[in-house]
Amino acid sequence: QKDAASYFKCHCLRTFDIFNINLRFIPFQFLALGTHFGKVFLLDIQGNLTQKFEISPVKINQISLDESGEHMGICSEDGKVQVFGLYTREGFHENFDCPVKVIYVRGGILIYSLLLYEKNWLNRWKTSTLHEGEGTITNVQWRANLIAWANNMGVKIYDISTKQRITNVLRDNVSLRPDMYPCSLCWKDNSTLIIGWGSSIKICVVKERGHTELRDLPSRYVEIVSAFETEFFISGLAPLADQLVTLYFVKENSDHMEEEFRARPCLDIIQPLPEGYEEISSDALTVRNFQENECRDYRLEHSEGESLYYIISPKDIVVAKERDQDDHIDWLLDKKKYEVGVIIIQSSRLHVGTLYFAAIYHLCSVLMHYNCRKCQKVLGKNMELWENEVYRFKTIGQLKAISQYLPRGDLRLRPAIYEMILHEFLKSDYEGFATLIREWPGELYNNMTIVQAVTDHLKKDPMNSTLLTTLAELYTYDQRYDRALEIYLRLRHKDVYQLIHKHDLFSSIEDKIVLLMDFDKEKAVDMLLDNEDKILIDRVVEELRDRPELLHIYLHKLFKRDHHKGQRYHERQIGLYAEYDRPNLLPFLRDSIHCPLEKALEICQERNFVEETVFLLSRMGNCRRALQMIMEELEDVDKAIEFAKEQDDAELWEDLISYSIDKPPFITGLLNNIGTHVDPILLIHRIKEGMEIPNLRDSLVKILQDYNLQILLREGCKKILVADSLSLLQKMHRTQMRGVRVDEENICESCHASILPSDMAQNFSVVVFHCRHMFHKECLPSPGTIPGVQFCNICSAKRRGPGSGILEMKK
Repeated sequence: QKDAASYFKCHCLRTFDIFNINLRFIPFQFLALGTHFGKVFLLDIQGNLTQKFEISPVKINQISLDESGEHMGICSEDGKVQVFGLYTREGFHENFDCPVKVIYVRGGILIYSLLLYEKNWLNRWKTSTLHEGEGTITNVQWRANLIAWANNMGVKIYDISTKQRITNVLRDNVSLRPDMYPCSLCWKDNSTLIIGWGSSIKICVVKERGHTELRDLPSRYVEIVSAFETEFFISGLAPLADQLVTLYFVKENSDHMEEEFRARPCLDIIQPLPEGYEEISSDALTVRNFQENECRDYRLEHSEGESLYYIISPKDIVVAKERDQDDHIDWLLDKKKYEVGVIIIQSSRLHVGTLYFAAIYHLCSVLMHYNCRKCQKVLGKNMELWENEVYRFKTIGQLKAISQYLPRGDLRLRPAIYEMILHEFLKSDYEGFATLIREWPGELYNNMTIVQAVTDHLKKDPMNSTLLTTLAELYTYDQRYDRALEIYLRLRHKDVYQLIHKHDLFSSIEDKIVLLMDFDKEKAVDMLLDNEDKILIDRVVEELRDRPELLHIYLHKLFKRDHHKGQRYHERQIGLYAEYDRPNLLPFLRDSIHCPLEKALEICQERNFVEETVFLLSRMGNCRRALQMIMEELEDVDKAIEFAKEQDDAELWEDLISYSIDKPPFITGLLNNIGTHVDPILLIHRIKEGMEIPNLRDSLVKILQDYNLQILLREGCKKILVADSLSLLQKMHRTQMRGVRVDEENICESCHASILPSDMAQNFSVVVFHCRHMFHKECLPSPGTIPGVQFCNICSAKRRGPGSGILEMKK
């Protein structure tokens, strides 16, 4: 089965300080290991040491075993080549002047450095050169009649039957150093060679030429059927059916560092495609010192005919094999898919030791839960049968299994049944006990009995939060809210505020206000302020008198809600703000009208709070002293100018100019800001001759610009006023030129008689002014100094301006 989390299961066979390993699997299966110090070890398949050979004082470059496992060939860095029988005394020894990197032993044939040694019928060695002149040979692989080798230029394939070299596959990425990123070769079958070099993989197939194509060419040729690039560097290759097993050397970019770092090597299974590949699975391997290893330090060897793969690093050998049925069942049990695991075990009739018994145990649990669910249908409403079934589950030790299926609605068992199950949970499963208490209605059991049982357990473990929370819930159900409240406060439980609101426990928390605020200040203060009618402000202040920092938080929020409710505590708040919350002291002084200014000034002066002192002095009318503090202690000309603008007092401006006249930076600030409030000439005339003032030119330019702006504004305002005045005058003229209605209801403003005579046949004369006042002509005084011009006496007396007659009615 391949349902497991990864395709391979890996374990470390053995750890060594090794340099190179060559692996041949023979009928008896053993491993040959060569070390950096010239030693060769033979190990059995479990990693146990069987033999040890002292070969050379320098490192072993490669080891080769023939198919029978009777002969072993070794080449080393000092140029020694040795072939000897593991069970016989026959052997071959040769010394060269240069290091020998590769060796391959097969039957009576020996290859090293691309020299082919063959034994003839006289048992003598016949030597022939397969290749030379292209540098160091780094890898040799032999399958049937085909020999493949790699050097710095590429990969060659030699047909030993025809004694012809049939192809040369060039190296792709020539920028990679071949000694750091060596070539990996493996034969998939007698005609398919897989080449991995750098990050590229090529699959080559050796094919026969047709008779018409032969001429002078070799009888075989190579076709590359697949070539693709991978994400990482290849350290080893091995076939797996129609797929490939690849060992990758991984470099990754760090989030915190610019350079790359070496990650754990990866063992991947890929499906080759003509121009790419599909990743089937990937496993990151943990080997020792992987942060220090290079691509050349890893190798991948495999056992033909068996799904065993050996990953070799300088310190470890890791064995990987395909996951089997046992691994699949183990994975199913880990994922708690017990039913599927048991079905597989039963269907395949496996006997896998502890795994089988674990699955059977879980099967029993599954069946137990199935029986519990079945009880609900079979037992129905028969309470006696229910109780018998519960006791049967108790006999087999499975009371917990049936707990969630017991009836708890209208039909109920005796309280003793539920108490028995609760006691069972209380013995070994506090969390399960707490869950049942939350889920089961309190009427199912005797609450006092359970409370006593929990209390007894708390004597052994008094700080167990699960038991304490459950006990609080039991007290709540029993309406002993004060006890529940104490527990919640001790635990700092989030439900404490909900409990207070739900059951109106405000009278119970009057002496617990400090505890509530220690738990959550914001929630506690909000609750207290929202319920002022239940917990008076005076009571809260009294409780918090010994905790001034908490008292400040409460009074501050109270002041934010209403500036007048806590007015009797405003004097105390001055000191609290000064001690715990200075940033809010000045806003408090500005907003409070109940704060004693003398007391506030005393506190601020003691603590040298300049800004607050300035505000209080200005509020108390001592603006000159306030301005002096700004100038002398704050030395902030901008703030001084702003203060003078707010007060709009000529004497303050005079003081400001006098203080600043010998301070060039202050003069600059005044020149930039004084223009709209004080004539700048007054300041300029008082500047001493020869005084160097920073940015004087810019300041003077700004003054002129401000002056021009004022002139423009005045001219604009004048034009608007003239236009408005003319418009209003024309409107008034039109209004006054309108006709005025005179009837018997109007009276003379002088004699107060009707303006019209009762007998309209008589002659009469009436004068009506533009101000709408009316007079009999004879009631008006004689004309003034201007002949023919009369004025309304009433408007003249009220200084509204004289009104001239607009109409004279005569008859």
